Amino acid sequence: MQQADLVLEGGGVKGLATAAAVIRLLECGYRFPRIAGTSVGAMIGALAAAGAGAARMRSCLGRLNLSRIPDRAQPALPLISEGLGLLTRSGAYVGDYFRDWLDHELQALGASTFGDLRCDSDQGTDLPTEQRYKLVVLATDVTHGRLLRLPWDYHLLHRDPDEQSIADAVRMSMSLPLVFEPQRLTDPVTGEESLIVDGAVLSNFAVEIFDRTDGEPARWPTFGIRLLPDLPAGIDDVFPTLGLPLLPPLELLKKILVTAFVGHDQSHLNRPEVRNRTITINTSEAGITEFDIPAAKRCALIRNGREAVDKFLANRNETTPAPVSC
Repeated sequence: MQQADLVLEGGGVKGLATAAAVIRLLECGYRFPRIAGTSVGAMIGALAAAGAGAARMRSCLGRLNLSRIPDRAQPALPLISEGLGLLTRSGAYVGDYFRDWLDHELQALGASTFGDLRCDSDQGTDLPTEQRYKLVVLATDVTHGRLLRLPWDYHLLHRDPDEQSIADAVRMSMSLPLVFEPQRLTDPVTGEESLIVDGAVLSNFAVEIFDRTDGEPARWPTFGIRLLPDLPAGIDDVFPTLGLPLLPPLELLKKILVTAFVGHDQSHLNRPEVRNRTITINTSEAGITEFDIPAAKRCALIRNGREAVDKFLANRNETTPAPVSC
């Protein structure tokens, strides 16, 4: 049994490849003391942190109906519901189906709150108390202009991290602006309300989150799993425009938005020590919000995720099992 911390990038439907990669690592004998993730990365990370093995992960994801994730609020009418959602709730879709599905799967694994994901007694004893958890979910507090690393940062809102719902935190992390309704988190002491959106706004690939800062060597490696290609080639993966040309002002706005989402992470990726621990998956087959993805594309994402792990481990001179088709 080998150990590695995991950092999982967000990427919507592309996250099928993340799931395949995590399953492959589990099949190769890895266990994960700590996992950090954004959006769909947080979802996959939550299942793995709760103890789902390869077979259980597959069964959990088999019960996820992708087409139901963009759930309309009443009156549940195409275009009308999306328009009302944008005007009244700042998001076209509610996101309740996803949150409820994840909560059900986590409870079946014996994990409902972050208190259920405390590090094992032999893990993390040299960490600050607020960081002794198997899972970290990245979200963005736009009210205070800050990144939230949950459960680490619940103290900023005077909340007991052990009592906070894992599914609620992941739902906050997947609040893709304008697509899913932003979430609200109230400080029980001050009464102040924070508006929370997708963690990708400030950090979509926090590969450095578990790095030691005390000068001591790491006890085990950190592996990052990445879905989006480097800029500028990957600009349409982050901000799809249906292949249509944009007027110069809109093109500039597009580049500013993309830089806001992934520019910080791109800076990290330019360092060789980060590239060497990153499993990069080709996910060009699918769009971030392609919830009606056909079977052929789904299979390609799964295959690419597994093959990326095999290639990564081979480069580390580690033995991997024979490939398995999707």
